[in-house]
Amino acid sequence: MKLALVGDIGGTNARFALWQDQELHSIRVHATADHSSPEAAIMVYLKEEGLQIGDIGAVCLSVAGPVSGDEFKFTNNHWRLSKTAFCKTLQVDNLLLVNDFTAMALGMTRLKPDEFRVVCEGTPEAFRPAVVIGPGTGLGVGTLLDLGGGRWAALPGEGGHVDLPLSSPRETQLWQHIHNEIGHVSAETALSGAGLPRVYRAICAVDGHTPVLDTPEAITAAGLAGDPVAVEVLNQFSIWLGRVAGNNVLTTGARGGVYIVGGVIPRFADFFINSGFTKSFSDKGCMSDYFKGIPVWLVTAPYSGLTGAGVALEQAFA
Repeated sequence: MKLALVGDIGGTNARFALWQDQELHSIRVHATADHSSPEAAIMVYLKEEGLQIGDIGAVCLSVAGPVSGDEFKFTNNHWRLSKTAFCKTLQVDNLLLVNDFTAMALGMTRLKPDEFRVVCEGTPEAFRPAVVIGPGTGLGVGTLLDLGGGRWAALPGEGGHVDLPLSSPRETQLWQHIHNEIGHVSAETALSGAGLPRVYRAICAVDGHTPVLDTPEAITAAGLAGDPVAVEVLNQFSIWLGRVAGNNVLTTGARGGVYIVGGVIPRFADFFINSGFTKSFSDKGCMSDYFKGIPVWLVTAPYSGLTGAGVALEQAFA
């Protein structure tokens, strides 16, 4: 029987693994800049694993952006892919492309007990949607549906590009500065790795401080060390994420819970759990009581996108 391969391809790195017995094996990370195409990167991966072209029967790749048709252009790197050419080059029988947050959402179905932390206590309601939201290079948003019988559906979307929600005169001032800087202010422009410096510059401008920090890493480190401006940045970031996550819960009826994923929040996990996130998440006026009992989890699993690609592969070709 031929093997199955899964990939999770971002702007900087492509992660590959073999999918066997419903688990990941032989995970390797390749820099996208080192390869001319996904086929070239996979050829190197196969060689590293002692495999030949033709040994892989099915492939599922998690990719950022809308998936349709034969051609796909990667959002944050130079790669392009033709499904037909890919299968011919690698002698693959089946290729499945899925949106990255489709894969991320499906990955939530295989979390282990040590791969998440509780942000808000609660009990998920059976067969109700769950929201998966993650600040990283951008802001991804997806919806997970339990179809019963061990099968799941993930609804992809571009929810990271909704307008940034405002709820105070202070936030309006910050929004105005960001708007003056870049124009339209989406949730992603604040709630992403690049968003942290943007929010920092806005707070400095409104309060008359001279900005001295210019990277997400520097702002996070300063906030955890107690720098008051950086502390406000991390808290405002958490508040806005709570508001966007709460909006998605109301829109989708997601009483199945909320999964917070991505690379940004785990860097200040303890701060986040004690931040203004919880209040802003459920502060919805006459609908605030709707949020009682909805659990929120901070996911720390390192390869949920890869795992979700494996789940998608199983469901598509089982």
